[in-house]
Amino acid sequence: MRKKIKETIVVEGRDDITAVKAAVDAELIEVNGFAVRKRSTLEKIKNAQERTGVIILTDPDFAGEKIRKTIENYVPGVRHAYIGRKEGTRLKDGNVGVENASPSVIIRALNDAKCKLIERNDIFTSMDMLEYGLTGGDDSKNKRQIVGVKLGIGYGNGKQFLAKLNHFGITKDEFLKAMEK
Repeated sequence: MRKKIKETIVVEGRDDITAVKAAVDAELIEVNGFAVRKRSTLEKIKNAQERTGVIILTDPDFAGEKIRKTIENYVPGVRHAYIGRKEGTRLKDGNVGVENASPSVIIRALNDAKCKLIERNDIFTSMDMLEYGLTGGDDSKNKRQIVGVKLGIGYGNGKQFLAKLNHFGITKDEFLKAMEK
C-alpha cells in the first residue's frame, strides 16, 4: 500500500506525476514547466495551499529552482521537497528529473519537505562553509550535494547553499549530524 500524503504535491510534468503516483497516494498538480507562470496555474496552487497545503517537488536543476521561486513568490508558506541530482539521473542517457527517482527516494524527499522561514536565522556564515569544506575545496560541490540530500534542502552553489541553511532553519545539531554521515 502506498503512503498517503495529505498535502497536494506540485510537479513539473506528466512523467513526474507517474513517478510520484508510484510512490505515494496524493493529489498532484502538474505545472507544465514554465507554464507555471500562468495565473490560472498559480491560482490552482494557491487554492491547494489553502485547502491541503502544498509540497513542491521539482527537478534538481536550474529550471526546477526557477519554478520553485515562481510558486513561492505567489504562494507563501509552501513546503519544498528535494531529490539529489544522482538520485534523479537516468543512467542510460544522463537525463535528470523527478521521473527518474525511485519510489523510496521520492518518499524520503516528501518526508523531509521543509518550509522556508519568514525571517531567516543567520546561524551559518561563509566561514562555516569554508571550515566544513563546503566551499573552497576540490570536493566542495560533491559535499554540498551529499549534505543537501541528508538535510532535505537540495543542492546549490556555495552562496545558495548557505542561504538554504539559514532560510530553512537548519540547526547546528542537524548540520553536524549530516556532516558526520
